[in-house]
Amino acid sequence: MSQTNILLASLASGTFTVQDLTTPLSKDTPTLVLPEPFANLIDFNLEEVSAYDSPGPFWKHHNIHTGEHIGTHLDAPIHWVTGRDGKDVSQIDPKRLVGAGVVLDFRDKVANNPDYLITIDDLEEWQRNHGSFPSNAWLLFRTGWDQYGSDRQAFLNADETGSHTPGFTAECARHIALNLDISGVGVETVGIDAGNAAQLDPPFPMHNFLLGNDKYGVTSLKNLDKLPLSGSLIVVAPLPIVGGTGAPARVLALVPNE
Repeated sequence: MSQTNILLASLASGTFTVQDLTTPLSKDTPTLVLPEPFANLIDFNLEEVSAYDSPGPFWKHHNIHTGEHIGTHLDAPIHWVTGRDGKDVSQIDPKRLVGAGVVLDFRDKVANNPDYLITIDDLEEWQRNHGSFPSNAWLLFRTGWDQYGSDRQAFLNADETGSHTPGFTAECARHIALNLDISGVGVETVGIDAGNAAQLDPPFPMHNFLLGNDKYGVTSLKNLDKLPLSGSLIVVAPLPIVGGTGAPARVLALVPNE
């Protein structure tokens, strides 16, 4: 039996479950809000063109209005100045969009500190306890932030001092980008950087280092609690927008049933 048939048989028999890690996309999906004088993307919206009526008697369809970086989405290298000569979202090698999933759980550190920044020591402790990260892996950071996904105010967690959501130290971002043989990073928050990342050196270090080194970021994930720490297969499927700096994505995990 071919490897493909083995996989298909495993799916059909229930040996594997396909878990959706994607936040549903609607006009109510929480999106990043940049402070003035920076410009913001538009929120997702559907424009009805026809609905089984005279403009289209047998069908219903819409125009889509959205920014690239809305909801669960992938950041391509050209999204950031350090990756400006890199790939757009349509040019990413499909092999980089499929890989082993590794879930790193930092809920305990974030519970009492929404500004928590993941460190190199945190990553190395995980590896000591669970083994090295597989080549081409997707590192998925579980912080519990997906619990706020239906509440825009709680999800962005902003006050007069800025947004307070977890992320990574600049040193950790550099380490991930330069020293780990992975495809990308996935987070439950609105962006791959912390809410206060503008204050770090360099500002927004995950964007700076990750995208500048041909690695990718996926945001607004959910259901990471349904994945094992290791052993899942992650499929990231962004819209292949020519010239796109990013795109909404469906993110799926193949999870072996115990």
